[in-house]
Amino acid sequence: MSQGSAPPPPGGQPSSIQSLLGDALRETNELARKEIALFRAEMASNVRSLIIGLACMVSSAVFAVVALLVLIGAFVKWLATIVGSEWLSALIVGGVLLVLAVVMALVARNALSLSTLAPTRTTRQVRQDARALSERVSG
Repeated sequence: MSQGSAPPPPGGQPSSIQSLLGDALRETNELARKEIALFRAEMASNVRSLIIGLACMVSSAVFAVVALLVLIGAFVKWLATIVGSEWLSALIVGGVLLVLAVVMALVARNALSLSTLAPTRTTRQVRQDARALSERVSG
């Protein structure tokens, strides 16, 4: 026994349980801090990706609207020469474009759903850590 250490308590058991509990609490606290840091980093990355995606979508929408207006006007005039009526060709083109717009809106809604923002890596890591802790405590 070294000079600076205290004598072991009678039975030796309470001190080891106390030190094990203290170690477990310290490790749990450190693990929680790391999990929170991982969660923050993952959410920041997900939000950054969402903002970049939204900015690109808005920019492309502006250019697409201008291009579509020009192309739609040309297509309506061309179709009017085939069907013989400009209002009928405008109605046909408008109906087709409405269907396309609905399909694209459904695709965009799916891409921007909250499930894509969920911190999946953090959730998986927390489960693994919880399993490891429970195995360590029970083993």
